[in-house]
Amino acid sequence: MTPMADPTPLEAIRLRLALAVGEHAVFDGWTPAAVNSAAAQLGIDPAQARLAFPKNPAAMVEAWIDGVDAAMVAHFTTEVIAAMKVRDRIRSMIWFRLETAGEAREAVRTALAVLAMPQNAALGLRTAWRSADLMWRLAGDTATDFNHYSKRLILSGVYGSTLVAWIDDQSEAWSDTAAFLDRRLAGVMRFEKWKSQWRGSELRRPSLSRFLGRLRYPAR
Repeated sequence: MTPMADPTPLEAIRLRLALAVGEHAVFDGWTPAAVNSAAAQLGIDPAQARLAFPKNPAAMVEAWIDGVDAAMVAHFTTEVIAAMKVRDRIRSMIWFRLETAGEAREAVRTALAVLAMPQNAALGLRTAWRSADLMWRLAGDTATDFNHYSKRLILSGVYGSTLVAWIDDQSEAWSDTAAFLDRRLAGVMRFEKWKSQWRGSELRRPSLSRFLGRLRYPAR
């Protein structure tokens, strides 16, 4: 299962660089210096690296997020997630993303600040949506109705708030973040259960249109 399209040669270099760029951005910031350091670390020609990787900080952050997405796709094969329940799949994917970003945690802090800038707000929303969509598709979601959008919107919020909690988490093995994530997912599950019950009772709920129809065409 490969929800992401095969990359072009330059995209492949960009994806190879992405996670290392994030780690070097801890010291170099989201600047070309981080790209140069990542290229040297990985043995990639620096000219090719500079050509493949964007120079704008917001675009660099987006490329790093693409790298995290690609790592997640590579890890969560059909065999890995087959025995998991849907909730466990989503939780495992979020936690994998945190572990993947662990060496770049301080750079993630600045990345969120970059995406929070007014001129980058739309990009921040797009990247959050893409990552949430990818997680749901890897988890096996095939919804095409309103649920398709509501699931991704809710997961974007869960993942975003968990990232914020994780950035400042000083607890052992990020146990505070784990507890926070579990509480958020429990709330989502309760909402999904309520939503399912609400839909199931739709035909039994009072309907204004049915009531008006009966006034106009009373039963004989």
